[in-house]
Amino acid sequence: MAGDAGGARSGGDGRVPLDAEELAALDALRSRLPARHRLRSAISAVLITLAALIAPLSVVAVWVADDMADTGRYVQTVAPLASKPDVQAAVTANVTDAIMQRIDIDTLLSEVAPDKRPGVRAALGALGGPITEGVRNLVRQTVASFVASDAFRTLWVQLNRQAHTAFIGVLTGDTGSAVRVRGDAVQLNLAPVVEQVKKRLVDGGLTVASHIPQVRVEYTLLESADVQRARTGFRILQLAGNWLPWITLLLAGSGVLLAARRRRAVVTAALAVAAGIAALGVALSVFRIVYLDHLPTNIDQQTAGTVYDQMVRFLREAVLMLVVLGVVVALGVWVSGGGRWAVRVRAAWESGIAAVRQAAGVRAVPVGSWVHRYRHLLHWLVVLAAAAVLVLWSYPTGMVVFWIALAALGALAVVEFLDDRRRPGGPTGSAA
Repeated sequence: MAGDAGGARSGGDGRVPLDAEELAALDALRSRLPARHRLRSAISAVLITLAALIAPLSVVAVWVADDMADTGRYVQTVAPLASKPDVQAAVTANVTDAIMQRIDIDTLLSEVAPDKRPGVRAALGALGGPITEGVRNLVRQTVASFVASDAFRTLWVQLNRQAHTAFIGVLTGDTGSAVRVRGDAVQLNLAPVVEQVKKRLVDGGLTVASHIPQVRVEYTLLESADVQRARTGFRILQLAGNWLPWITLLLAGSGVLLAARRRRAVVTAALAVAAGIAALGVALSVFRIVYLDHLPTNIDQQTAGTVYDQMVRFLREAVLMLVVLGVVVALGVWVSGGGRWAVRVRAAWESGIAAVRQAAGVRAVPVGSWVHRYRHLLHWLVVLAAAAVLVLWSYPTGMVVFWIALAALGALAVVEFLDDRRRPGGPTGSAA
């Protein structure tokens, strides 16, 4: 009876039924497996969460190490500021005030030949108002004309290129002559601009301007109570920029390998990291508001906002690029899975390309059978090629990632179009 019952339990295929001891051992093993899976899943979740939390710090560290600490990238960051109207207006006002503070009208006119003084006074008076105001208007117009010229943009680039080492010194504690910290402000010396304006004033007929002494004009790049405290953080981020991203990848990869459902873990890790980096983008916008609200009253907020936006430009581009990359990776891995909706998406994809083949009147191509045989290899080659292009691209942006993904999708569509799914002796079938 026992044997008959065992045969019945096993479907009558002749297998020997388990005895009571074996059944107990099997139940114990089954009871341990869920607990083991739960532990692995918990560790996987912790690792992926840590990766998502460290990812924003990794982006900032790479930005500091590669952009702020690199002369070429730094100059590329600050060069557009020379063409910003807000910055031009601020430089014009600062240089004009600095020059006028060092001009003694009576002393300068006393050095003019007596027979030429009436002409000089008349020329200055024609600029409007008293002589002092006339001189100010002349200086302001000359400064504004120079600041709006290509010569100023060239000088701005040269000045910032020479000052980059000193700018790094500001954050590392080793101050220089072109960029320095005064209190809680990072200031750029615009003395070369004054020299160029003096030359233009002299060439314009105001020869007395040649007696203006050397002037150090301070243009504030950044001003915050946290500048001094930022030095330690800058050093740490500069050092961490080389290894912190690898730690992030190691944590995310370990979390995926430990997960019971690795495909789902990849999707979760990609979205979690993208969300963490997106939070950094939000934090940059929030910090901008806080930073501008805490500026001294003598600092123009609009100009300071322009400078801030330009300084974090590449950081924001990196944030957008990584968010787009995370979404693309998550979407690609999800579509390649066996979920119900993923299968439906792939079926719609195959049906659409099949409809295009039929509409084009293409029944078979010479390489169709070869493409069908190596279709999985071709799919992986497309993915690897897209990844290689992204890795080799210098400073990719969100749009670069989008177009690379679109090109990869087009290549996969070509593979699907060329795939001849006919089987020997059978009708055309659809791949699983």
